Amino acid sequence: MQLYNTFAILLVLAAAFGYINHRFLRLPSTIGLMILALVSSLITVGLGHMGVEWVLAASQLVRSIDFHTVLMQVMLSFLLFAGAIHVDVRALGAQRLPVAALASVGTLLSTVIVASIMYFILPLFGLPIDYIYCLLFGALISPTDPIAVLGILKEARIDKSLEINIVGESLFNDGIAVVVFVSLFQIARFGAGEATASVVGELFLREAVGGILLGVAMGYATFWALRTIDHYQVEVLITLALVMGGTALATALHTSGPLAIVVAGLIVGDKGRSLGMSDVTREYLDKFWEILDEILNAVLFVLIGLEMLILDINRTILVVGAVAIIVVLLARVVSVSLPLSMLRSRFAFNRPNLRVLTWGGLRGGISVALALSLPETMPRDLIVGITYVVVIFSIIVQGLTIGPLVKRLGLSTPAPEGESVAAHH
Repeated sequence: MQLYNTFAILLVLAAAFGYINHRFLRLPSTIGLMILALVSSLITVGLGHMGVEWVLAASQLVRSIDFHTVLMQVMLSFLLFAGAIHVDVRALGAQRLPVAALASVGTLLSTVIVASIMYFILPLFGLPIDYIYCLLFGALISPTDPIAVLGILKEARIDKSLEINIVGESLFNDGIAVVVFVSLFQIARFGAGEATASVVGELFLREAVGGILLGVAMGYATFWALRTIDHYQVEVLITLALVMGGTALATALHTSGPLAIVVAGLIVGDKGRSLGMSDVTREYLDKFWEILDEILNAVLFVLIGLEMLILDINRTILVVGAVAIIVVLLARVVSVSLPLSMLRSRFAFNRPNLRVLTWGGLRGGISVALALSLPETMPRDLIVGITYVVVIFSIIVQGLTIGPLVKRLGLSTPAPEGESVAAHH
């Protein structure tokens, strides 16, 4: 009953905030919901300091929610699949090299740059921590969040090939970042002796390569099933089974669930939609996943806002967080520019494109979830606090300004069928 009550309260809040945002604020839904949840949390914290009784109950409720489990094991697969089935696979294929470079080399570069700078900055604030913990922070803050990115780019009407780069990177780099994070976590927990190159290599092969192969197998099996029947209720049910069953199977096989679901979603979205469904099924499938995506997005961003109730963020954390924002953005500039400069002979990326790729790399729920998964034996509160400040800035400030930036740089499409004016093959 506790779990039911928790989800009931989250949905009621999401619906109430969604109504207020749509009626009065008119902000992009994810940003509006999170701002309202944040403001509510801050008011509640203020009332708590004044000794209001029910605030303690509200804090206790938020504390009872295992954010890491709820996002990483329950919601993430649904959100990734909903995003992946609408990606233009042919356009993604044309941009596969930049996307792969950003998701792999870019993520690793960003991890090392953030870790190295933070290692030297933190002692200046009287908060020295071991380099391995700085690397853990670098790994969890480096992936761009597909949920935040997809929601906000929909409204920015960005040039198609540039959008594919940002969306493609964000769909794949969280899978890569989770593998890097898990490897570093093992080193931090058991020492470098236990996590040898062969152990890390085996982990990467099992998680990343295994996840992709599992995704291909599940995607084609689902495509075959969809092609052999024409009954929209059953076909929607099959896609739902793919996401839930696929996540459970990936967990049992110790492979990357996010990567498996993204790959399966791309196959179902490309082959399934064009060759395996009638127009009626396609319409119902799109609407079902769109609504599920909106509901889960709303709950997730309300949850991020409510986390403020239980986080101990003091003035020092706010200042260090503000410095970390600059460090993360600096690392983003380098981790975008370097991999893409290696591909300059085949892909034309000009300065406006790089600006949008840098500023459009939003951090979100995945970073918060990974930070919250750290045990108390590590500098958890410090890392969670800094992560939270970076994520809030990223979603609210970058999220609200990416649209105007795209327009100012002349990279937005004037109409749905508008011609591509930016990054081209």
